[in-house]
Amino acid sequence: MGKTILLMAASAFAIGGAVPALAQQPAAVATDAQAKLIYQDWTGPYEGVPPWDQVSTAAFPMAIQAAMDELKAQYEVIATDTSEPTFQNTNLALEMSGDRMNRVFSMWGVYTSNLADKQVRAMQAEWAPKISKFYNELTLDPRILKRIKSVYDRRETLGLNAQQMRLVERDYDGLVRGGALLDDAAKAQLITINGELAGLYSTFNEKLQADEEKYLVVTDQAELAGLPDSFVASLKSAAEERKVDGWVLVNTRSVMQPVLENATDRALREKVYRSYVMRGDNNDANDTNATIAQILKLRQQRAELLGFKTHAHLRMDDTMAKDPAAAMDLMMKVWPAAVARVNQEVADMQAVADSEGAGLKIEPWDYRFYSEKVRKAKYDLDQNEIKPYFQLTKMIDGMFDAAGKLYDLEFKENTGEVPVFHPDITTYVVTNKLTGENVGLFYMDAYARTGKRSGAWATSYRAQQRLGGDRNVLASNNNNFVKPAPGEPALISLDDASTLFHEFGHALHSLLTDIEYPGLRGTPRDFVEYPSQVNENWLLTPYILENYATHYKTGEPIPAELVKKINASETFNQGFSTVEYLSSAIVDMKLHNRTDPVTDPRAFEKATLAEIGMPSELVMRHRLPQFGHLFSSDSYSAGYYSYLWSETMDADTWAAFEESGDVWNREIADKFRKTLLSTGNETERVEAYRAFRGRDPDVNALLKRRGFPTTTAAAATAAPVAADRD
Repeated sequence: MGKTILLMAASAFAIGGAVPALAQQPAAVATDAQAKLIYQDWTGPYEGVPPWDQVSTAAFPMAIQAAMDELKAQYEVIATDTSEPTFQNTNLALEMSGDRMNRVFSMWGVYTSNLADKQVRAMQAEWAPKISKFYNELTLDPRILKRIKSVYDRRETLGLNAQQMRLVERDYDGLVRGGALLDDAAKAQLITINGELAGLYSTFNEKLQADEEKYLVVTDQAELAGLPDSFVASLKSAAEERKVDGWVLVNTRSVMQPVLENATDRALREKVYRSYVMRGDNNDANDTNATIAQILKLRQQRAELLGFKTHAHLRMDDTMAKDPAAAMDLMMKVWPAAVARVNQEVADMQAVADSEGAGLKIEPWDYRFYSEKVRKAKYDLDQNEIKPYFQLTKMIDGMFDAAGKLYDLEFKENTGEVPVFHPDITTYVVTNKLTGENVGLFYMDAYARTGKRSGAWATSYRAQQRLGGDRNVLASNNNNFVKPAPGEPALISLDDASTLFHEFGHALHSLLTDIEYPGLRGTPRDFVEYPSQVNENWLLTPYILENYATHYKTGEPIPAELVKKINASETFNQGFSTVEYLSSAIVDMKLHNRTDPVTDPRAFEKATLAEIGMPSELVMRHRLPQFGHLFSSDSYSAGYYSYLWSETMDADTWAAFEESGDVWNREIADKFRKTLLSTGNETERVEAYRAFRGRDPDVNALLKRRGFPTTTAAAATAAPVAADRD
């Protein structure tokens, strides 16, 4: 069951579009052969690798159907077993099911996220409801529940070890939470709701991606004044790719942010800003507000059907925080200090604008631009002064080196040895430096392109588990850095470098996992971001900067004076970054922690931001009409708070390294790996953290990091302790 349920949680079919189906076309003979390549045991080195070079989109319907048929047959064998249910013939048998489905969804997930052309999106729209219905019927089968419950009820007498006991309990709790105890009529209603939601998630993503594929064209180079030459060259390359005269600015964060930071043309800044923040909210065919309202209505219906007060209570039942109140408690400990800091930042920026005679009031499209002026004035630091020292390839080398120092992992590029799904992909074989054994492969997809969803994410094509003998992990990172002009190096910002290390933290979590049962691999949503956030900390350590932050032309290491400026400005603009994120998290929780579903998302967003005192000079990091975390699947819904929850643990963890006097302290790194990174979900993560740190995380570490006033000792641990609630 573990592997199968995890696949559903991954929502491989959650991203797609409601466009005419293409999958009903007759399959050619070649498609049949390609389908078998997808779902049969992969061949090649490293225990087999995905055959990206031998398959096509058209092969997936047949592969999906074959995987569904096999999984259904495996469940049927378990359900019809007439012998007394045992851990071995029930829980373990379910754990061992679904290998074919794993392989199909691993590859299809790449098509939907990295290669989503119209044919892929059409196929998603057709298959998402089918897959939802299939899994619901499978897991709501009363025969499966009867066997799982029988083992669960007798678990204390079966001689189970700790991991087996936890698996039995989680299998039963998961089925109950998913509706297995409902009567037949309620189950049918649940299946219908989940199917409708799957289709709406596809619709949402189709509309959002359509808006993200729009672009602005600049024909007068004077409008691009202030933008770095390398960035302007990339805009020219984007125009050439689209056969457009001038310079093309696509509607993504990787373009928006540099423009808002650097462009001296205020009209251009406003144009780019408005285009970006209005994605999905233009009262046109791509407007997502009505789709979101439908999603919210169905989510609340489902929560009540399953016995939960709200969708937030349902989603948080299996998290560290446990309930919405605990998450809100933590967020509201941070919010007032963050807003106060924004007010200070705006005052500083307004003073600069006034001194220059700009004759303007700071607006959202001015914030990044004038904050850079303040940074220059306060710290004599210019972001464009930093960028030449942050070459993407060198930063990748640095994050690999850090993984070696901390965890004895070695990464060696082997691009060309294994198939990849796009020419931009680089691959690396991962080994244990101490034993020489292969740990797995790492795939890096660094650049933005048409058909690739926005943002940055990590995924695994094959995860570790001792039960089935899977040792070689196939991990990947996916970013949307601006691809440089031909012959030029990819220079990334400090923020981009932080994102790079963040996503690599997810990959390290996968590569270092060492568990027996697949069902104990996936961690709670509010733990998922913790390992990746911890990994960001090593980016600005002296060792990494001195060895890998080298000038792309001269090869000289970043000057010590410049590093001092970076460190001195460490808490600079923390008001902006905290409020930008936290406003999104608070709105998410308020949106889902209510019994009456919101019918007008646009109006709700505006009213909620006014209620919590959102500064007018900036906007949420993700406005509701484009909030893919919430509406492309259930994944982060009522869960966007998890970044702050995880960062509380992250800041407290980093404090342990700093307090030791050595941020490369191997004793602490080994304990971090053995207690938290390698153990999946074999124990409650609250307990695992206590085993690592000796106590609950202290929110003061987070407040101190951001330069905010700290709170009292009694209040500091209030939110994490709440994770113990039943």
